[in-house]
Amino acid sequence: GITSLQYLPSTSSSSSLLASTSWDGALRIHDAIAKTHVVTQTMDSGPLLCMAVGTTTTSSSGESSGGGGGGVVYTGGIDGSIKRYDIATSTVTLIGQHSPNIEQADLVNGKKKVAVSCLGTIRNTNWIVSAGWDKKFHIWDVSKCEGNNYSNSNADAEDDGKNKTTTTAAQPLATMDLPGKAFSMDVSSDGTRIVVATSGRRNCFFDIIHQPREDGSTSSSSSPPIEVKLLSDRESSLKYQTRCVKFFPDTKGIAVGSIEGRVAIEYLDDIGIPSGKKKYAFKCHRVNDTIYPVNDIAFHPIHGTFATGGADGTVITWDGNHKKKLSSIAKCPTSVACLAFNGLG
Repeated sequence: GITSLQYLPSTSSSSSLLASTSWDGALRIHDAIAKTHVVTQTMDSGPLLCMAVGTTTTSSSGESSGGGGGGVVYTGGIDGSIKRYDIATSTVTLIGQHSPNIEQADLVNGKKKVAVSCLGTIRNTNWIVSAGWDKKFHIWDVSKCEGNNYSNSNADAEDDGKNKTTTTAAQPLATMDLPGKAFSMDVSSDGTRIVVATSGRRNCFFDIIHQPREDGSTSSSSSPPIEVKLLSDRESSLKYQTRCVKFFPDTKGIAVGSIEGRVAIEYLDDIGIPSGKKKYAFKCHRVNDTIYPVNDIAFHPIHGTFATGGADGTVITWDGNHKKKLSSIAKCPTSVACLAFNGLG
């Protein structure tokens, strides 16, 4: 099954390119308008649990690197690895590893939880963020993962000699402990705040502080110092396990979906973001007495409304500010695992 779904941003060659990851360990890219398959790339990370997209930039050394924006796709595997796939060059790069002692992990019996379950990009930087089952939150500088390319031929597309993989992982810029396994994560639209939903129904909010370099340098190949601060670690207002969490486009609140067919709208006044509104929750994705999980939430990039996808096979759109149901899409034959809007909504 599919584990994550994202459109490449409109800064890429085509805003209709849709990337997906799945339990079979493959990254796939389709053209949603032409309804064609573009490429399939096996990432050699076991099942892929998450994904983030970024733009390709050029560092001072002439190598390409990824930051927040299209052209590259980052994947998180069950083996704890974070890898980058450059669409233009068909290059696979190892960015980081959530467990440095991966060879000691017993993945079959689950004695050591190392999977990367959440990924995100911070806009206008070379940084990506990750959270995993090892109860860790990391920030990585992808510009430090250049070079050391070796031959790799695991792409389904014709091998023109460009398919490569790197074997050297960088150390994270910053690391924070989480109260439990990470289930979902989102980065605010301005790239300054991150929310991570963990086991135990905890929602952790982090503040990302970009500190200027002492020499005043703005080189993309050397990231400025960064400070991560825990703003809040609070319990979800929902009574059951969290499945997904997303910031509102104005970053004044979050939408939280649970396994109990319910969505909560929570505001962030307690961390200094005034909204003047009260939190609330509503039921959804229920058929008679059968309750289905809310698997994903996606916000419209222009109107600020959002859609929920449930295990009942339905997609429903909502106006969270006015507490209204807007519409529902015809029921799918199976569970809706992921949702994504393109840049135009």
